[in-house]
Amino acid sequence: MARTMVHLTFSEELIREPLIYRLGKEFQIVTSIYRAAVTEADGWVLLELQGENQEIRRAIAFLRSMGVKVEERLDGDI
Repeated sequence: MARTMVHLTFSEELIREPLIYRLGKEFQIVTSIYRAAVTEADGWVLLELQGENQEIRRAIAFLRSMGVKVEERLDGDI
């Protein structure tokens, strides 16, 4: 099982969308929130994705297709 840490940045239009919930429902991955900050104007989340590499890649592609800025982090870069 692979683990990937990602930094997600959400625009004002996306902060009310249940995108992290959808990751766990629509993909075979487990999500863990490490840090987050959300305002009425924008938000960001430091999120660990755990699962098979192919499912993690699919989940990241989904987030990007929804307009989320996704930055993959190096191990230990929390």
